Amino acid sequence: MSGVAAPFRSGFVALVGRPNVGKSTLFNALLGEKLAIVTDKPQTTRNRIRGILNLPDAQVVFLDTPGIHKPQHRMNEIMVKNAVSTLGEVDLVCLLVEAAQPPGLGDRFIIDLMKRAGTPAFLVVNKIDLVRRETLLPLIDEARGLYPFAEVIPVSAATGENLEDLKETIVRAMPEGPRLFPEEMKTDQTERFLASELIREQVFLQTKEEVPYSTAVVVEEMKDRPEGTIYIRALVVVERESHKGIVIGRKGARLKAIGQAARHEVERILGAKAYIELFVKVKPRWREEAEILKDFGYTIEGESS
Repeated sequence: MSGVAAPFRSGFVALVGRPNVGKSTLFNALLGEKLAIVTDKPQTTRNRIRGILNLPDAQVVFLDTPGIHKPQHRMNEIMVKNAVSTLGEVDLVCLLVEAAQPPGLGDRFIIDLMKRAGTPAFLVVNKIDLVRRETLLPLIDEARGLYPFAEVIPVSAATGENLEDLKETIVRAMPEGPRLFPEEMKTDQTERFLASELIREQVFLQTKEEVPYSTAVVVEEMKDRPEGTIYIRALVVVERESHKGIVIGRKGARLKAIGQAARHEVERILGAKAYIELFVKVKPRWREEAEILKDFGYTIEGESS
């Protein structure tokens, strides 16, 4: 035994895939803490979100990316561009696919982008808790024929199955290097951004059908109060008057419920009591307006604001 300590490893890992394959659920599970909002609606994630996993021998920065899809609005174009640009900026790409479905056109499109980027990649087969194990081998064989994945790891982000194996394999794939962020840091996202996301999550969860896709949340004011609470004034933006009515609900009941549920989540992540005041405003076609998108924080990563 030489007694030489194992080298410290650090690097960036992008979680990519089609919408709704479980990227945000896996992101939170790997970090052991909820930093990305999660709903059953596709395209819930709109921004690249960075979460920092600190271990005794490694620091891994995970990037949860928007689902790569055919964009229908300017906002979606920005989402997809940010997800695609991530492929060439990280040390490792984890492509998530669903265990119940063989690689489809969307997966093949992402794989073509990965080939251009040339970044080492793992195939992460998610939702294995929903299928019989004998169905996995044909899917894995087909995927291996499409790309030279360094590893193929079946997991269930929902139940935690094989997550430790995935985490350990990712750490081994990281280059040797120092910590990239302070050890106590969990994310580089601002408290204002996290609050807006947690409010938007509740809008998604408590409204139906088309409303969430055309909804944005902007935190207009966030300040500490003398008594130790945090005051948050947020604007919920929708595209139609009918959507405004849905978000507000009968006698304001739904908007109140959204605020109450979001408050619990905000208090959990900020570690302080919060008071949230919500307003709803109609901005027709906001997803197409470049200046509004910039004001709302939807910009292409790396561009000056």
